[in-house]
Amino acid sequence: MTQRIEDYALIGDLQTAALVGRNGSIDWLCLPRFDSAACFAALLGNEDNGHWRIAPTGAGDCTRRGYLGDSLVLESVWETRTGIVKVTDFMPQRDVAPDVVRIVEGVSGTVEMSATLRLRFDFGSVVPWMRRAEGHRLAVAGPDSVWLRSEPQVKTWGQHYSTCSSFTVGEGEKVAFVLTWHPSHEPRPPLVDPYEALEHSLEDWEKWAARCRYEGPHRDAVVRSLITLKALTYGPTGGIVAAPTTSLPEEIGGVRNWDYRYCWLRDSTLVLGALLSAGYLEEAAAWRDWLLRAVAGDPADLQIMYGLAGERRLPESELPWLSGYAGSSPVRAGNSAVDQLQLDVYGEVIDSLHVARTAGLPSKAHAWSLQLSLLGFLESKWREPDEGLWEVRGPRRHFVHSKVMAWVAADRAVRTLEDDPTLSGDANRWRAMRDEVHREVCEKGYDPERNTFTQSYGSAELDAATLLIARSGFLPPDDPRVIGTVDAVRAELGHDGLLRRYSTTGSVVDGLPGSEGTFLVCSFWLADALHLTGRTLEAKELFERLLALRNDVGLLAEEYDPVARRLLGNYPQAFSHIGLVGTALTLAGTHTAG
Repeated sequence: MTQRIEDYALIGDLQTAALVGRNGSIDWLCLPRFDSAACFAALLGNEDNGHWRIAPTGAGDCTRRGYLGDSLVLESVWETRTGIVKVTDFMPQRDVAPDVVRIVEGVSGTVEMSATLRLRFDFGSVVPWMRRAEGHRLAVAGPDSVWLRSEPQVKTWGQHYSTCSSFTVGEGEKVAFVLTWHPSHEPRPPLVDPYEALEHSLEDWEKWAARCRYEGPHRDAVVRSLITLKALTYGPTGGIVAAPTTSLPEEIGGVRNWDYRYCWLRDSTLVLGALLSAGYLEEAAAWRDWLLRAVAGDPADLQIMYGLAGERRLPESELPWLSGYAGSSPVRAGNSAVDQLQLDVYGEVIDSLHVARTAGLPSKAHAWSLQLSLLGFLESKWREPDEGLWEVRGPRRHFVHSKVMAWVAADRAVRTLEDDPTLSGDANRWRAMRDEVHREVCEKGYDPERNTFTQSYGSAELDAATLLIARSGFLPPDDPRVIGTVDAVRAELGHDGLLRRYSTTGSVVDGLPGSEGTFLVCSFWLADALHLTGRTLEAKELFERLLALRNDVGLLAEEYDPVARRLLGNYPQAFSHIGLVGTALTLAGTHTAG
């Protein structure tokens, strides 16, 4: 039976991540990086596409599970008729090669355990050659090789192109499994001690979490979201992936299945604000520096997303041998939205660097000249239509949010020059641009009869992104047009108290069939907007509702289906967790704004 999206927990080593189901099966893992091909892809197909399950023989889902303290070390417990056993799963931060460590420990009685390792490289399509080597199991196919060892050794055998084992654990007994990947042309990397690795992992995560300076309401939820964002960070570069998965559907059985294992510029301001407000200056600086490297070059070539190290080519293809999560196909690798024109990203980059500057991050010598170059290009382009924040695959339009972010770009440039007159740049030029954009948006993007800003010029459709108008500073929160927009968006895009991004059934569609769930970050934006417009009690009630949607280990996907009451979309989703942190800090009055 397919595990629900929320049935998975996350483990990772700051370079990749794995999803572990309630049933003890790792069903998703890309090695050696987030954006590499998966060696366990059962999440998007079936067990024949690769998985690694360790659980009591004949058992189903675990009795309970949770992370150990403020860490990414997962502990799953099964209570059986013969005893109690726990499995501890984690990925130690790597020195050389990525490792997955799974420690089975008897708690009481005696429990018979079963383990099945089914490796399938290249997204579940390549069966490796398995053999014994140096007392361990070795799987090799093409560029990939994986070693499996256990301490103490347990009897293993091959069955149906998989490696199986059966063993018992009594009270206090432990069996540790370590899976290690490395390029097949290189020698085996040094072996890690699983118990030392566990001790160091717990210590590292607890020390990192203790740096959080937020002490307001729901601190545990904020810390867990920050840990999740840290887990989605590619350590070598500081880039943060939108999610560690691809093609988890926005509608069960639908085609809205995208690859999110890349870094989006749209997240930049919100990521920086959350990290800076929570006290994570080092991480904020690393993300800022990744951003500067990624966008360097001709401003005409600016992309909406990049690879983990700033790679620009992310070609999209389909993987037809995978049936898709719960039959939701196609499964995609890569993302062709990288080629879209989204003018809002220019504003988001400039706003991010403004936030970094005002928060006191050490400045970079070339950062201001880069911003002026981006702004000069935007000055000549902001009047054009684009694909917008939501990456619609329909015709280009004059999206209101894109125009507002063009205003943000000019406004932040003016404010920067006012704060530091020694910098080069013509403040009057950017003031003129700012004023022109403002006039046009208010004339063409606002519907006076309904008292709301619309999704695009001349459209009757609404867009949850217009909730950001007040937070951006485009209009004050008490402006009647802001209040009217909040009310209209809430009424027309609301579903059981949560928000959709936009209507997928209106007169102007996004170029795709089917529908999608409510978009969680938009619901967090609604809570922010309610607070800013003086309805703090309603904002807090909505925030509590959103917190209740997290799964048992505190994780959120991209969307939520209020009818089926289940999470949808790629998971865990950075944008959702950024929204959670941002709303918590906003309600507590401690958020760093642009």
